[in-house]
Amino acid sequence: METILKRFASGEIGIEEACKELKQESVRRLNDFARIDVNRQYRTGIPEIIFAEGKNSAEVVDIAIALATAKGFALISRARGTDVEAIKKRLEEQEQDEEFEIDYNEVAKTIRVQKKGYEFEKTGKIGLIAAGTADLPVAEEAKVVAEACGCEVIKAYDVGIAGIHRLVEPLEGIVNANVAAIIVVAGMEGALPSVVASLVNVPVIGVPTSVGYGLGGKGVAALLSMLQSCSPGLAVVNIDNGVGAGTFAAKCAYRKK
Repeated sequence: METILKRFASGEIGIEEACKELKQESVRRLNDFARIDVNRQYRTGIPEIIFAEGKNSAEVVDIAIALATAKGFALISRARGTDVEAIKKRLEEQEQDEEFEIDYNEVAKTIRVQKKGYEFEKTGKIGLIAAGTADLPVAEEAKVVAEACGCEVIKAYDVGIAGIHRLVEPLEGIVNANVAAIIVVAGMEGALPSVVASLVNVPVIGVPTSVGYGLGGKGVAALLSMLQSCSPGLAVVNIDNGVGAGTFAAKCAYRKK
């Protein structure tokens, strides 16, 4: 981008040519199935995240390696073990395995492919609370995404309302760490985000999970409960949407920076 603007400033190219080249620089077409938005992080503060569901492993690999090569890293959500193996195999075939590191979080179902030595720019701190152990996959997804956005994540797991006394000490630690926002992940009746929002002076992001029994299970009861909260300062993302929670919290941290 800087090179294009310098060429325009020197009169080497006109405004139409500069606009054309800038558009080409920001979106890179990959075969006939993907357009990579390489400048999304500059524009929005959030990097492009590859959603693996609905894609075969070959497509995931192509997009991930192209994005990691262009930007230094690529983050994949809802990934499978087969995607990890396919990425490793492709890097070995292209003799690039010494250039990249692969971090697979099996709980979160995320893969991070990054150039060795790549460092994420720090933006701030956020808190992350999970009600129960069954909520960890969604909580870990939010954690991985927030970290890729530059956040330091201070977490506390298994502190749900069935034993509300467990919440006191970790919540105090999170608040004292001067976090910009707190993500609260909960299934069942989804009451924990409302409780946390009533106790803190920072935005709380509620994440309902598809954990529960019978009628209202699969996250519906938790979602409706969070939407009906009478605790001000609580925002709610969709069921199992750790990515949405992680990115929203990261924007709060970025604004506070």
